[in-house]
Amino acid sequence: MNEDIKFILDTAKEAMDNAIKHLEKQFINIRAGKASPAMLGSVTVDYYGTQTPLNQVANVNTPDGRTITVQPWEKSMLQEIERGIMVANLGFNPMNNGESIIINVPPLTEERRRELTKQAKAEAEDAKVGVRNARKDANNDIKQLDDVSEDLQKNAEIDVQDMTDKYVKKIDSLYEVKEKEIMTV
Repeated sequence: MNEDIKFILDTAKEAMDNAIKHLEKQFINIRAGKASPAMLGSVTVDYYGTQTPLNQVANVNTPDGRTITVQPWEKSMLQEIERGIMVANLGFNPMNNGESIIINVPPLTEERRRELTKQAKAEAEDAKVGVRNARKDANNDIKQLDDVSEDLQKNAEIDVQDMTDKYVKKIDSLYEVKEKEIMTV
């Protein structure tokens, strides 16, 4: 295989891998009714004048499927952590017991589950757009190659399409798993 074509295919594969990684990260942030430390992943707190991720100033645990506990490393941070959770607007109501912060994760309503499913679907579509953009870029790069025969160009385009189909299937299966997780009561 021509070195230029190999480079183009590798670049397209890397871009498609990144679309999948991004989708997986986005799916972690969509809660499915079970408590998880990742739900507080977007929370930052004012730590001596610097906005710092919550997991760098406290231990975040889930003792059971409905509760998240936040144990700060410094007791003086309790109010800041509570404020950070409220500002993040995650729909949680943190309770401060003087030692730690306890968050009861309410069960999802049917309506909220449908909203989250739509959100997951939108993220999956965004990932597909990323994969298709990688395909378009790769095909454009292949067409720019002057020193390659038409047969090699056609074969490379077929390879890019096969790769695209594989990644779109993977996105669909990731979405199906997430949808099932969200809709399971």
